[in-house]
Amino acid sequence: MLENREFVGMVKENNEKRLEYLKNIVLNMPEKPGSYQYYDDLRENGGKIIYVGKAKNLKRRVSSYFHREVDRFKTKVLVSKIKDISYTVVNTEEDALLLENALIKKYNPKYNVLLKDGKTYPSIIVTNEFFPRIFKTRHINKKLGTYFGPYPHISSMYNVLALIQKAFKPRRCRQPITQEGVNMGKYRPCLEYHIHNCEGCCVSKQSREDYLENIRQAKEVLKGNTRELSEWVYKRMMANAELMKFEEAERLKERYLLLQEFVSKSEVVSHTINDVDVFTITDDDNKKNAYINYIHVKNGTINQSFTYEYKRKLDESDEDLLTQAIPEIRERFGSKSKEIIVPFQMEWKLRDAEFFIPQRGDKKHLLELSEMNGKQYKFDRLKQTDKLNPEQKQTRLMKELQEKLHLDKLPYQIECFDNSNISGTDAVAGCIVYKGMKPSRKDYRKYNIKTVVGPDDYASMQEVVRRRYTRMINENATLPDLIITDGGKGQMDIVREVVEDELHLNIPIAGLAKDDRHRTNELLFGFPAQVVGLKTDSELFHVLTQIQDEVHRFAITFHRDKRSKHALHSALDDIKGIGPKSKEALLKTFKSMKYIKGASLDQLATIIGKDKAQKVFDALNEPNSMNQYDSTNKDN
Repeated sequence: MLENREFVGMVKENNEKRLEYLKNIVLNMPEKPGSYQYYDDLRENGGKIIYVGKAKNLKRRVSSYFHREVDRFKTKVLVSKIKDISYTVVNTEEDALLLENALIKKYNPKYNVLLKDGKTYPSIIVTNEFFPRIFKTRHINKKLGTYFGPYPHISSMYNVLALIQKAFKPRRCRQPITQEGVNMGKYRPCLEYHIHNCEGCCVSKQSREDYLENIRQAKEVLKGNTRELSEWVYKRMMANAELMKFEEAERLKERYLLLQEFVSKSEVVSHTINDVDVFTITDDDNKKNAYINYIHVKNGTINQSFTYEYKRKLDESDEDLLTQAIPEIRERFGSKSKEIIVPFQMEWKLRDAEFFIPQRGDKKHLLELSEMNGKQYKFDRLKQTDKLNPEQKQTRLMKELQEKLHLDKLPYQIECFDNSNISGTDAVAGCIVYKGMKPSRKDYRKYNIKTVVGPDDYASMQEVVRRRYTRMINENATLPDLIITDGGKGQMDIVREVVEDELHLNIPIAGLAKDDRHRTNELLFGFPAQVVGLKTDSELFHVLTQIQDEVHRFAITFHRDKRSKHALHSALDDIKGIGPKSKEALLKTFKSMKYIKGASLDQLATIIGKDKAQKVFDALNEPNSMNQYDSTNKDN
């Protein structure tokens, strides 16, 4: 015991020394922008960087970790791991952002937000050859040519390449072509020339000046200046037509139509929006991951669009994530846009760009489009995860329901009740059981209402619930984690009287209430019952609605079966010794119970035999037997 106390005291002393050492470092920090780094050990002992941050005021930002109580648990864990601090002072906020981004890429710290994207995306290269080529590549070597991209959406890249190949016809062969080789007639036309995919620059069918002009125009398409190029081609076409150069004019017309078709398909907003970046952020349901969508627009055309997934490490805010993501994404795509559209006010500033929050118009439309893309990516990721791991989906829904209702444990076993009758006749009830958000049909139970007379739904529900849980108590069966009633406050109170007041059970009770149009519109919980904040279009609400629909189906099916059985019942069913075949033979011959009762003993004997005929005759002709039978009451 004494040793444990000494150990605890030693740990406390070491922690106080650690904090004192760190606070001394913070005291000497300047009040300037910069980046700071946390280490898991002293730097001279080979400590590794576990966190990289940025700050407008280094001293104020870093001291906040040590001179006030940290609210977030993950941040407390980080602070407990810090053994040393270093920092770098820079001139501007943007430099601090860029430095932080570079250090995170270099050291990959444990507690920093990580971009979950290790892919390389293809780009389009225009080579530096004598006759340049245009093709896609994933390998970047700027000595070989000029690169455009990258293209996260492969289909959009192929659309651009298809336009360039149709409109400008750059050569597709890989052989090196030189001026000397062309002059000497070293080359021969290949298949691409014969199928009109190339104009034969290697055999002087196309001049180098004309070829390079086509490459220049193709570069304008890759830059996103398709509309301006289209207008320029149109003017040249009209000029050639006035000079009666109709063949050249026709060639330019074909190119113009291709460019116009491409513009009409790719332009989503007004072409007056010249060069803009759009960023939005969408959180997942648990706020563990964030999905940041990036759209680059030039001349009203979307050139780049992609969604990145960021994993939170220290419960970072949306602004923190977006602040870190914007420089990184802009660097990856080589964006130089002066205007950045964002969904909320940004604290940090960039040197060569301004943040803008649109309220209306085309730019607002772009922001909404970006948000829609982020939500769609989130939905696709969720569906993919659920498909690969269905149990994860069920656990996620149970955790969400637990959080919404503030339950002590996961609602693994859920039971739901419903009753059915017509004016009190053929009253029945059903109980369905869901385990792990999936129906457990072997545990479904049917109940005939025994003690209730007339159409009293509340009394019927009490009888069923009482019978259900009394038996489960007697059999030591596993009680449910949650009871859901098909109804609002009234049904919940009735069930609570039995479960809590009579049986003294502690089982949470929820209710699903309907609106005036008999559609489920709210989830109730608590005593007194309160509406739970749950969106009607959420996945959890859909599952709860499915539970309600399932208990409806189960109870109504049981009620219909019972009603049908009564409707097909006849006096012959109550006669001992008369089976289905005899009953069928009599009804087939006499057509109705009225004529069977009026038949003589001999007539009956000819059909079903003497012994059975005697039983039928005696039973139907007793003084207390039915004297009249509906001629339409046929058992068929």
